[in-house]
Amino acid sequence: EAAEGPLMRRYEGAARGRGVAADGWRVCLAHSFEELRQPYGAGDVPLRDVLRHIGLALRYFRWWFKKTWIEKKSAFIDLLCAVPLQQIYGCPLGGIGGGTITRGWRGEFCRWQLNPGLYQYETVMANQFTVCLRCKGQTIYQQVLSVERPSSLQGWNWGYCGHYAFYHALYPRAWLVYELPGQHVVLTCRQVSPVIPHDYKDSSLPVGVFIWEVENGRDEDVEVSIMFSLQNGTGAKGDGSGGHWNEPFTLHKDGERVAGVLLHHCPAVNPFTLAISAREKAGTGVTHVTAFNPAGLGREVWQDLLQDGRLDSPTGKSSPTEKGEVTAAAVCASCRVPAHGHKTLELALAWDMPCVYFGSKEKLHLRRYTRFFGSEGDAAPALSHYALTHYKEWERKIEAWQNPILENRQLPSWYKSALFNELYFMTDGGTIWMEVPPDCCAKDLQGPAGAGLSHLLPVLREYGRFAYLEGNSQRWQPDMLVALPVAMLRPFCCSFCCPSNVSCSVSSAAVTVVNEDVHPRQYLMCGQTAQVKRKNVVPHDIGDPGDEPWQRVNAYLMHDTADWKDLNLKFVLQVYRDYYLTHDSLYLQDMWPVCQAVMASELKFDTDNDGLIENGGFADQTYDAWVVHGASAYCGGLWLAAVCMMCKMAEVLGDTEVRQKYLDILNKGKEAFERRLWNGQYYNYDSSGSDTSTSIMSDQCAGQWFLGACGLDQGEFEVFPKSHVLSALKTIFEKNVLSFAGGTMGAVNGMRPDGVPDASSVQSNEVWIGVVYSLAATMIQEGMVEEGLRTAEGCYRTVWERLGMAFQTPEAYREKKVYRSLAYMRPLSIWSMQLALERHAGQAPAPAQLPRGPSQP
Repeated sequence: EAAEGPLMRRYEGAARGRGVAADGWRVCLAHSFEELRQPYGAGDVPLRDVLRHIGLALRYFRWWFKKTWIEKKSAFIDLLCAVPLQQIYGCPLGGIGGGTITRGWRGEFCRWQLNPGLYQYETVMANQFTVCLRCKGQTIYQQVLSVERPSSLQGWNWGYCGHYAFYHALYPRAWLVYELPGQHVVLTCRQVSPVIPHDYKDSSLPVGVFIWEVENGRDEDVEVSIMFSLQNGTGAKGDGSGGHWNEPFTLHKDGERVAGVLLHHCPAVNPFTLAISAREKAGTGVTHVTAFNPAGLGREVWQDLLQDGRLDSPTGKSSPTEKGEVTAAAVCASCRVPAHGHKTLELALAWDMPCVYFGSKEKLHLRRYTRFFGSEGDAAPALSHYALTHYKEWERKIEAWQNPILENRQLPSWYKSALFNELYFMTDGGTIWMEVPPDCCAKDLQGPAGAGLSHLLPVLREYGRFAYLEGNSQRWQPDMLVALPVAMLRPFCCSFCCPSNVSCSVSSAAVTVVNEDVHPRQYLMCGQTAQVKRKNVVPHDIGDPGDEPWQRVNAYLMHDTADWKDLNLKFVLQVYRDYYLTHDSLYLQDMWPVCQAVMASELKFDTDNDGLIENGGFADQTYDAWVVHGASAYCGGLWLAAVCMMCKMAEVLGDTEVRQKYLDILNKGKEAFERRLWNGQYYNYDSSGSDTSTSIMSDQCAGQWFLGACGLDQGEFEVFPKSHVLSALKTIFEKNVLSFAGGTMGAVNGMRPDGVPDASSVQSNEVWIGVVYSLAATMIQEGMVEEGLRTAEGCYRTVWERLGMAFQTPEAYREKKVYRSLAYMRPLSIWSMQLALERHAGQAPAPAQLPRGPSQP
């Protein structure tokens, strides 16, 4: 399917590449996406909402002006300066938590996330691979492997014909296949990043490897050189700030020799070193250029390579750049390929930013990989050597992980592509993985109220602190680390891949629950002033990367989320789900006091003591622009699921008193839920009796989804009647899926019973991709496998094939014109589909027990 897909129609080559995966996302380099959508902005707000929220608009613009003009910072909710959609992205390079560099599907280096949680969307034209072919001592072909024709480096041969190349992604690997026109030579560049399930060392490394497979179809030998050029920096203004310099290096260790160039980038805050390198071996030579001007014509480098397929390899360091000056370097790997033969060239990119400050510059943090490679800022040579000598082992582990799914012929090809490629967010979601200092105490991490959680300290010391952004585009949805309303859709993939990251992520969140921040602030939606964080309430997020995460939480300031009805519930659901998937009883014991505290805070929302919480008449849950009154299908269902899990956790831990307390609440709440919300076909949106209370919400079975994923959906733990769940899901499939956009775009959030999308809020008529994947998982859990796959397929086809949003899956899109919040976390929930499919087939994976012993470098 991938080879003949809709994005390959312009491919005119015959080459299929060497070792390219059968499944994945494939696109011809000549492809052009015809539909260009716009981000949701101030001009898209309906007039009725403008009139209704004049106060909000005034408060927002006052906050926006202060943030951008007075404080000179980016506004993490920015309706005025949205970054436009670029339909260019491919697999990011790098492991988890050390920063990422994204390479686009045309081969460009175009998205940079080196400073924690901050992005630069710059395509750096000097960052290229160039091929040189020589026969009988003469250069016969030299070409930059780029379809671009930039204004800089015009002494280079640009404009590769995209009709003879294609890109294929199956994260964490990608392939670029070039059929060199008229040369009878095919190049396959395989890109590998160390994202390896259950590996907490190599998966933290900031490296990427490029393995060039050269196939010579000629009747004579050919000398092939691959030159990798890289600018010192990220293409931002700081590249010309002065003081940056390059130097060559070689590292010979364990019989393996690696050579390349270090590019030292020296800003005042968060300096880093880039390294480009190649592996020397029998028959392979490595040469370099230490420094050249990427803003000039580039003729010296081009002619140097053209002359003999090698670079001059000067010794010594380059001079530091002057202000306004930029510099670049290049490394070249060369070999002779016999007639009708094959050879391999191996190159790598590494970056070393071991010590980082967040925006406030208050605390210095060490990245996870410094545990193994040190924190002195001199690790780039060792990282490069390690990557080039270990990537084969990484690939064996990646294939062992992926092959059982890829070889399952009952799974459609689009699903296999979506499942693995959506994992890009695990590394490129502003992800940070920081060490906890060995000499710190509980108070240092947890604040004055955290003394009772000192038992969590060993977990954090062993696994560190792990977090990621809610979404990496700075608009509307906030750029905040670990937004708990949506985080509950993520750890399904972590549990398959890196269960310890589940532990340290939720443990970090638990630490914040018991603390409070009494500083007052005004909330934009209602205009009221309240404290930033209340005690024994789960925060919305653990902070803004532009400030000081973990120390100051709840950067989100649209609503006072202490009154949200779903935050505490989702924490409890995550804790039991993680225990269920790992069987880690120590983890459950650690979390139990926090679960009791947050549920005690939640009980006050049951205003009539019927066992069911009520919403407060505003958008008091993750759908933060969709008002809810009284009992609701979404929050009420999550509440009953959380109460059920409290009963189960109490049973596991032998706490009979707490178990009986929540069992009584559960029995009352189930009756109230059915009486107040069930209408004979599905659960009403809420119990208000308003014009939209009977809307069909696609997410109404969220509680059942979580219960089913944790084996608590039958027998004594059956919360929602099976017949009602099936009826609701069939109604959603008929109305929200098939009656929306011809059944080709997934499920709309809200649908009126007459088949018209609910337009009562800016979110009710959107499609939320992550919610659709969890809905599909719920359908599969309940035996509606075909319906579930069709529902999810609509989102994949829309995002990856129609809208050109590969590796930047948004939070939401509408049927026409707009999307909202690119590169969002929720779509990681697709891994709950895999869990549901495996359980449906009777192939539930073995629990991943977290090791409790110390890690060994």
